[in-house]
Amino acid sequence: MDPDSLFFELYHTLPRQGPGDNESTRKAFSYLKDLPPRITLLDVGCGSGMQTIQLAKLINGHITAIDIHEPFLRKLRTDIEVQGLSGIVTELNKSMFEMDFTSESFDVIWSEGAMYIYGFRKALADWKTLLKPVGYLVCSHIAWLKDSPPAEVKTYWIREYPEITGIEENVKIIRDEGYIPVGHFSLPEESWWNNYYNPLNRRIDILSQKYRTAKLFKSLIDAMKLEMYMFKNYSKYYGYVFFIMKK
Repeated sequence: MDPDSLFFELYHTLPRQGPGDNESTRKAFSYLKDLPPRITLLDVGCGSGMQTIQLAKLINGHITAIDIHEPFLRKLRTDIEVQGLSGIVTELNKSMFEMDFTSESFDVIWSEGAMYIYGFRKALADWKTLLKPVGYLVCSHIAWLKDSPPAEVKTYWIREYPEITGIEENVKIIRDEGYIPVGHFSLPEESWWNNYYNPLNRRIDILSQKYRTAKLFKSLIDAMKLEMYMFKNYSKYYGYVFFIMKK
């Protein structure tokens, strides 16, 4: 089994593939003002789509949700049908690196916990052309919450995501890339545990029997446990921050 297949098997039944919660999604959406009567929204890196479902309940319009893992999209399609939201969401198996949509197609671009894959500054620059002239970009993104984090957690995150920086530096990047900062707020700690780490631990327990002799599985699980250790011990120093900005 290759690393990607093992990763997706570990994650595909989780409620979310990263920290977040419906209340925070609703809160971020509440910052968007003066939207047109019907809006077009692009959800980048939607995963299994907990936030997509929530957004579909909030908007009058249409959502295009993209991800590269078909089982995530199948789960999203099922949930959409079950909740009576068919026709509001179109799911596409498409990479964020291959977004060939027409310029100025969307009123809102939304991405929860996925922008680090593309790079924060690069995403702001490249995706701006897809927004309508007064469109919004909303993302949740990893950031330092305090200056001078302890050496252990600083070393960990510089290794995992060298572009990590503080909230004010991210706001500066937002301005530099030609957006108007509208607001920002940090995800609560329970957003990491309730929908992500606790279900992930249960999933690890289930798969540990299946892959108990697999070195690749042990390596992946060791990485997940180290990540949880870091958050348990240093959550006051870093977290996911919602950034809401206007073109």
